Amino acid sequence: MENLPLHEYRVHKQAALFHKSHALIHISALLALFYYRISSFLSPDENTKIPTVSFVLILLSELFLSFQWLLRESFRWRPITRTVYPERLPPDEELPGVDVFIFTADPEKEPPLGVMNTVISVMALDYPPEMVSVYLSDDAGSDLTLYALHEAWNFATLWIPFCRKYGIRTRCPKAYFRAPDEVDTKGSPDFLEKRKNMEKEYFKFMELLKVASENSRNKGSNDSRKHPANIQVIGGKSHSTFSGMPNLVYVSREKDPTSPHHFKAGAINVMLRVSGMLSNAPYILVLDCDMYSNDPSSARQAMCFLLDNKITPTLAFVQFPQKFHNVSKNDIYDAGIRNSFEILWPGLDGLGGPILSGTCFYIKRESLYVEEVDADPILDKKSFGTSNEFLMSLSSNLNHRVPMKEDLNDRFLSEAKIVASCFYEEDTQWGKKIGFLYGSVVEDYFTGFTLHCKGWKSVYYNPSWPAFLGTATTNLSDTLVQGTRWMSGLHEVNLSRFSPLVYGLPRLPLLHCMGYAYVGSIPLYCIPLFFYAFVPQLSLFRGISLYPEVTSPWFILFSFVFSSSLAKELCDVIQTGGSIRMWWNDYRIWMMKSVTSYLYGSVDAVQKLVGFKKASFVPTNKVDDDEQVKRYEMGVFDFQVSPIHLVPMVIFTILNMASFIWGIAQVIFTGLWEKLFAQIFISLFILVVNYPIVEGMLFRKDKGLIPPQITLLSVAFVFTIVCVGAFL
Repeated sequence: MENLPLHEYRVHKQAALFHKSHALIHISALLALFYYRISSFLSPDENTKIPTVSFVLILLSELFLSFQWLLRESFRWRPITRTVYPERLPPDEELPGVDVFIFTADPEKEPPLGVMNTVISVMALDYPPEMVSVYLSDDAGSDLTLYALHEAWNFATLWIPFCRKYGIRTRCPKAYFRAPDEVDTKGSPDFLEKRKNMEKEYFKFMELLKVASENSRNKGSNDSRKHPANIQVIGGKSHSTFSGMPNLVYVSREKDPTSPHHFKAGAINVMLRVSGMLSNAPYILVLDCDMYSNDPSSARQAMCFLLDNKITPTLAFVQFPQKFHNVSKNDIYDAGIRNSFEILWPGLDGLGGPILSGTCFYIKRESLYVEEVDADPILDKKSFGTSNEFLMSLSSNLNHRVPMKEDLNDRFLSEAKIVASCFYEEDTQWGKKIGFLYGSVVEDYFTGFTLHCKGWKSVYYNPSWPAFLGTATTNLSDTLVQGTRWMSGLHEVNLSRFSPLVYGLPRLPLLHCMGYAYVGSIPLYCIPLFFYAFVPQLSLFRGISLYPEVTSPWFILFSFVFSSSLAKELCDVIQTGGSIRMWWNDYRIWMMKSVTSYLYGSVDAVQKLVGFKKASFVPTNKVDDDEQVKRYEMGVFDFQVSPIHLVPMVIFTILNMASFIWGIAQVIFTGLWEKLFAQIFISLFILVVNYPIVEGMLFRKDKGLIPPQITLLSVAFVFTIVCVGAFL
């Protein structure tokens, strides 16, 4: 057993060969396309003459889309999949400790019952309990959350033994009782009786939290912007040895409006310090509060990589995919983020490792403390702060088994509160060179990028049974707000000295750097999409052709590039288990996001850069609206969205509707179909893709329709745009 590998990987050589062959053909077509563009502009005839402004805008769009296509090809160069053999791991007594970090920030948007289900699910990991410490970070400092955590501990003392005794796989109580697939497999009357009793206990637990939540609303919540640090070990200070329970710790860092708290990155760094003083496990599992453990063996799966002597010296983290229990079959909002976790991340895994993705990852604590892979931490107060207790934890061997200290006293917990204070990081390297980095609201992407630049590697493991399941956004409003935040964060990195193509090229392999650059430049899709949504249409109103005539051989070239791109994306979706319907929905929401989230995210990042706006973070709402969920499951768009997001989508839909009608009229009355066909087709294609917007404006009568005043306002904007476009 000692000589057998803990894991294996397989390179998809045939798929890679297909991708490379397609790339060669596609890039040849692109070069021919740009030759046509430039030569026809420099030596125009009556059929190819284009106004300079229109030519420049379209050429820039085609150049950017081609560059993005080239960057994206890096993901297809060496895709791999991995297999693990947890049965070959060392005995339990030789396994290292694992600290689990769970983050919540708002008990209204992140209801305590859901958070506690996540906590309980990871407390029940199939791992030596004395080696597991679960930390809940509560940025709101909520009395309700603290109370719920105490009740979660009480319920877990019943739930965890039940799961271990009967080998329950789904160890999130809510998920288990919601879809009890395992009932019939256990069989015995004893099990059925115990399960019934456990369900009663769970409903008691639910009722306690429900009553507490109602009382909290009536009483009023804590001030989430200003509160002292609060750290409590739940269930006693030295319980694990006797109860078979993992450690459970509540952490609420100090917050003050006068001191920046750096959002989730700041919370993670506080957790690193507090956990370093209490348990100091060499490996850390990071989870969002809605992302519960769906497979109790995930820690053992991760250890198959982290304990492999061949790769562990340079392995920083193991990334699992984010998967969701509430994603519908058609997934009209791309809530499942399939593109990233089914296509992009496996491709990056073959190049040096996936991007750190915010949640569902096991990370080596040491990697967040050192400046280079082979370096030791610089143990000084200028770097790590003034706490002697924390510095002592750094000097210990980070790779040994560290159970929770059994001699915790008030002085020790007081010291832990000091490292959780909002002023502790002043004049230190926290957020600059140590821990999770500040400067972007996508701290995961930023930190993972710098780890790879330091020489660390990562692996991506996508098991057939999801290791973690979360709650996806199921309405358009939350999708666009969340997307705006992500795009703003990515653009913040692009506008800093850490821009992947500038900072990454000397430090990363070329293809790995291209992958990071592609993800980082996603918000810039707003530029070519806006140009394509307006320039061909405005030219169509003036009878100006931007593309070759249908009878020209060059028209075949443009048609091939367009069809080749779409067909390749469709092929990727089908190969990863998707459907044509899913591909179409992904394409539609990408187009919608490009003119909303990507645009506003880019503007937001620029405003922060020049000092017009401070960084902000709004947690995604985890409270479901039944009507919106029903429409989502039916595949019907819900346009109960802020006007700032809705108006751009409606404007470009109305403009394309008008240009299509105008183009058809020109063909009927002038017979110029050969000249104008391409632009008429573009308008029609945009309308077909975005038919739900047309439906929302003209045919819907339910609450999810597009308000008439938004339609009228957009018509006024379109009229203005057409008038201005006449002078371009």
